[in-house]
Amino acid sequence: MNHREFEIVIQDAMEQLPQWVREALHNIEIVVAEEADEHLDPEGQDLLGLYLGLPLTERDANHAGEVPDVIYIFRQPHLELGLPPDELREEIAKTLIHEIAHYFGIDDDHLDRIGWG
Repeated sequence: MNHREFEIVIQDAMEQLPQWVREALHNIEIVVAEEADEHLDPEGQDLLGLYLGLPLTERDANHAGEVPDVIYIFRQPHLELGLPPDELREEIAKTLIHEIAHYFGIDDDHLDRIGWG
């Protein structure tokens, strides 16, 4: 799957999200990167995705005018999973949803408990 095809999978996944989720996403960018560099992944965890920002649950009324939060979705680690195309698309969508959950303030422990870790 080339870079553009990967982006299309993410766009399709975004369109499948409930409208209230799409409407609640403010001042956030979704970036497809080949892989996390040592700045984004200093522990070398081979991340599939990463949310960088201040979750909604931690913001106060003075949060306006900040730089956008960023969700990174890393292409190469997804491809290295060796999944068939349909399963790969599902994994990309799951990663996107996982990172959006962080934007809403849902932590990894909770995501693990509900099967989205």
